[in-house]
Amino acid sequence: MRFNQVRDFLAIVDAGSIRAAARAQGVTHPALTKSLRQLEEELGVELIRRSTRGVSLTAMGQAFAARARAIQAEIRKAEEELAALSAPGGGMVSVGLSPTAIPFAADALAEFLEQHPLVRLRVVEGPPSVLVPLVRDESLDFAIAQKTRLTAGAGLRFRPLYRDRMTIACRAQHPARNGTTIDELADLCWLGLNPQGAGSLVEQIFAAAGKPFPRRFVQCESFAFAFELMARTDAVMPVSAPVLASPAAAGRMSEIHIEPPLPPLILGLCSRQDVRPTPPAALLSKSIAERLLSAAARAAKLTR
Repeated sequence: MRFNQVRDFLAIVDAGSIRAAARAQGVTHPALTKSLRQLEEELGVELIRRSTRGVSLTAMGQAFAARARAIQAEIRKAEEELAALSAPGGGMVSVGLSPTAIPFAADALAEFLEQHPLVRLRVVEGPPSVLVPLVRDESLDFAIAQKTRLTAGAGLRFRPLYRDRMTIACRAQHPARNGTTIDELADLCWLGLNPQGAGSLVEQIFAAAGKPFPRRFVQCESFAFAFELMARTDAVMPVSAPVLASPAAAGRMSEIHIEPPLPPLILGLCSRQDVRPTPPAALLSKSIAERLLSAAARAAKLTR
């Protein structure tokens, strides 16, 4: 098995068809077909099924794709480390951030860019359902995400860094803003960053209250859109206390105080167990972690 075969296989998967992948790669359709056929013959399995609508992965193909992306990511990191050694100060870091982590990470990112102007930085914002798979296949070097079942998956390491109070947010003049129990809010439309079944905050809240998952639920992978939707409707959403205290929420959002209190938010560093981070990635993750730990210590003092 050669790396160009792995690269061609992933190009086909990402493009959705051999023809589209050939155009993107600047090679001929027969050449890409031959590369894929040789890879399947060497592995002794069928990786891709072809149809008039494009290609789809077999079960074997799905398993191989995850490993292939890790191989591709490791080679990319090796190339970046060699480039950094030949031209110190370069390289690339890809980081994922939960919306709640952005206020803590922003200063660290700004300082990192000032100190390492030649490093290329990629930042992906999203919930664990988006970030964790990208950490797993090494598209991201690490992610700062809330703790869920996803972050505790095999092959992953999760280091808790920050813990804070969770609350329920609604628009400022919401008719149910004086509610005190989940029963009073159960029939409302709920917003969440993670899908049902991924251990989302909404799931945790209703499970703790012994209630079924709400009938009305909208998954918003954009935190900004969720805020705008709350401002225009009677939808509600669990958020951390710092988010509700942010300038974006001032005058627009209210807090619904319920009993018993919601499970706390736990933010942490999610990375792969078996991968050594590149020097720039290690520096940035350490800087963000230090800020989160410092914020956690300040919050602990205020609650004493």
